[in-house]
Amino acid sequence: MSHTLYDLIGLAAGVAFILALKGLSHPKTARRGNLIGAFGASLATLVVFFHTNEDSSLPLNNLGWILGAIAIGLVIGVPAARKVQMTQMPQLVALFNGVGGGAAALVAIVEYLNLGDKATTAEVIFTVFTVIVGCVSFSGSIITFMKLQELMTTRPVIFPAGRFIIAATLVSVLGVGGWVVNSLGTTPLLILAGLSLLFGILFVLPVGGADVPIVISLLNAFTGLTVAASGYVLDSTLLIIAGTLVGASGTILTRLMAEAMGRSLFGTLFGAFTAKPQDAAAAGEERPVRSGSPDDVAILLNYARRVVIVPGFGLAVAQAQHTVRELADLMISKGIDVAYGIHPVAGRMPGHMNVLLAEANVPYDQLAEMDEVNPTFGQTDVAIVIGANDVVNPAAQTTPGCPIYGMPILEVNHAANIIFLKRSMRPGFAGIENELLYDPKTMLLFGDAKASLTKVVSALKAL
Repeated sequence: MSHTLYDLIGLAAGVAFILALKGLSHPKTARRGNLIGAFGASLATLVVFFHTNEDSSLPLNNLGWILGAIAIGLVIGVPAARKVQMTQMPQLVALFNGVGGGAAALVAIVEYLNLGDKATTAEVIFTVFTVIVGCVSFSGSIITFMKLQELMTTRPVIFPAGRFIIAATLVSVLGVGGWVVNSLGTTPLLILAGLSLLFGILFVLPVGGADVPIVISLLNAFTGLTVAASGYVLDSTLLIIAGTLVGASGTILTRLMAEAMGRSLFGTLFGAFTAKPQDAAAAGEERPVRSGSPDDVAILLNYARRVVIVPGFGLAVAQAQHTVRELADLMISKGIDVAYGIHPVAGRMPGHMNVLLAEANVPYDQLAEMDEVNPTFGQTDVAIVIGANDVVNPAAQTTPGCPIYGMPILEVNHAANIIFLKRSMRPGFAGIENELLYDPKTMLLFGDAKASLTKVVSALKAL
């Protein structure tokens, strides 16, 4: 295959990536966008096997290793993608993102070793950048995975002089990076990789559970930048295009999410070091709550004129999206105005609830974003909160110093009545108490969300 044809096919793959991002910008076109992106990635992978370049070694020289790596990837990736539950999708995204960053760093290191003394200063600089950011993305993504999977505490992990240790580690990373550029040695490059992995861990540990989605987006942008930089090292225009697209889109998404959380990115990442400690005694105090039965909820809904359903991670855990749609359709048949209030970071990642509800064929015109639905809660008879917690917690507006203070929330506390579906009184992902649970207007319906909603549907049909 000629170099010109190879470049044209690479351009076609780049266009496919752009069209994929365009499609992913809206739920109606997201599936098509995903397929276009997969086609572009497949095309970019296959064309490599037919490209010949006299200035570089051919991939066919290592055909066995390449096919073996692809086979291992297929054996791991396909079953994981097919079997993963929607509740675990954010963890999978975090892992895939981390693997991408780590792979880019390893490729840069190998290419650096191959170039040896022939490496130009620009190539060394890009190699150093790729190793730093790729290793940070890898180790940071592993920590986000562990937080999401609750293999470690979801609360911010802070330690004495933490800010200074993180800053000192960053300075060390930059210093060793300069050492690599000046010395062109293998040892300093490996030291750089180790320090970068450590910085990635320290970088993510202080982030609380409610802010993990922002960090996933930020690390995704990091991975894109490493791929673009490795594209320069490998003289691959396609990698530069793909990496730049991922880096740019991830950066834009991170900024939008930080704005949706009502805090600066710096405050999101390091706010735990300045947050005021919460009163543990008060948090553990036994306080009365008002609980109800499915029949109580059905009666309340039967006489409502407007109902807003607020889905959260508990809805995903219970796989109750089809049941909640059945309930919504039943209320609509009774002449009740029904809407779904969607917080930008509800669940564990952006768009989590939108995808979940789309799986149940919930009409898009029933989904209302936070800014759209908040002004209507004052005229809402019943707000049904299904497994959401932090995104409706009034502490974000009333308790300075708490981990989510300043985050815009769905203001369900303004509704006339609140139905809160929960398994237990356990706090949300941010690990703080929700005062809404003790509001006199709130009725708690304990149990699995799907089972509880099924009983509510049966009770409402009987009225």
